[in-house]
Amino acid sequence: MNNTAQQIVDRDQRAYLPVFNRYKLVVDHGEGPYVFSVDGKKFIDFLGGIAVNVLGHNYKPLVDAIANQAAKVIHISNLYYTQPQADAAHKLVKLSGLDRAFFANSGAEANEGAIKIARKHAHSIAPDKHQIITALDSFHGRTLATLTATGQPKYHKGFEPLPGGFDYVHYNDIDELEQMMSDKTCAVMLETIQGEGGVYPPKGDYLKRVRELCDRHGALLILDEIQSGIGRSGKFFAYEKYGIKPDVVTLAKGLAGGVPIGAFIVTEEVAKAFKPGDHGTTFGGNPLACAAANVVLDTVPDQKFLDHVVEVGNYFKGRLLELQKKYPTLITDVRGEGLLLGAELSVDNKKTGSEIVADCMERGAIINCTVGKVLRFVPPLIINNSHVDEVVDILDGVLEQSL
Repeated sequence: MNNTAQQIVDRDQRAYLPVFNRYKLVVDHGEGPYVFSVDGKKFIDFLGGIAVNVLGHNYKPLVDAIANQAAKVIHISNLYYTQPQADAAHKLVKLSGLDRAFFANSGAEANEGAIKIARKHAHSIAPDKHQIITALDSFHGRTLATLTATGQPKYHKGFEPLPGGFDYVHYNDIDELEQMMSDKTCAVMLETIQGEGGVYPPKGDYLKRVRELCDRHGALLILDEIQSGIGRSGKFFAYEKYGIKPDVVTLAKGLAGGVPIGAFIVTEEVAKAFKPGDHGTTFGGNPLACAAANVVLDTVPDQKFLDHVVEVGNYFKGRLLELQKKYPTLITDVRGEGLLLGAELSVDNKKTGSEIVADCMERGAIINCTVGKVLRFVPPLIINNSHVDEVVDILDGVLEQSL
């Protein structure tokens, strides 16, 4: 006998660590850009598991690849080779223009590995070359090192003492970064497009100038593409849009379409810093996760697929700009690239961002609000214009009632 939604919520609330502010939606299954609750309600999903379900829900080639691999071997450890891992690493190296890939289980682990290899590389140059500069309003993960790298003090409180060697600058402020850097700078670590901080793309030639500063000081450029990568910007790697190449790039979220995985990819020069025993993982890059990743890596980089992301993203951005024009006192800005978009709300709204999200859910649309005032849209990359219209019409109705 199936449990009711309330029974499931009650059981979870008694047993699960209360670290999430959850909506009382109990998801049963999904299809394409839609999910269905255990009580049969249908929702259009424009959060996509927070930029994870890039191929939508129940994508048959992905489901089949997972099932087929599970019937062979799910896990064998990294003491041995497997074809799914070798194939996935080869594809990432080819796509990135870098040289070596390592698989982890999450974005935080990918960033942790990037921080470790950057420090080890810098130590080979000078023992005191350990400064890592990140951006305010960034988000890099929840391990002690990655939450320290995250430039938001609210994530630091209560976890002191934090690891040392991290400093922060404002994103898109090249002069502040230049003043902060020296020959003791180990790395500059940035999200190519800030996601959790409010959906902020780089302005002008900012990233090119960051690259130049890193080269001048012998520092590595680490780009966190955990949210902006895997085709979300309209390029497989968002940094391709800005004419640069990092020394290290990190990925996770959409890399396996929903199966937990993370990765960091480095140049050959950086790779030399690690020797056997310097880093590792039990589960990372297991055959099941890599089999799923190979489906994504065989699908998303296709130029027609990426062109579709650009076209639908442009259409979606245009519809959001129409809403801004219609509700100028409610929406102050629309920004983003591809299908990583944000609509910033006025602080004078009668309703908070979280209340607007809840109202949209009541009407059948799943969206998200970050930093308290930016509606964030990271839907599956397979959506079309009619799906955009469905969500925008719901949001339009909610905003009209917010006047």
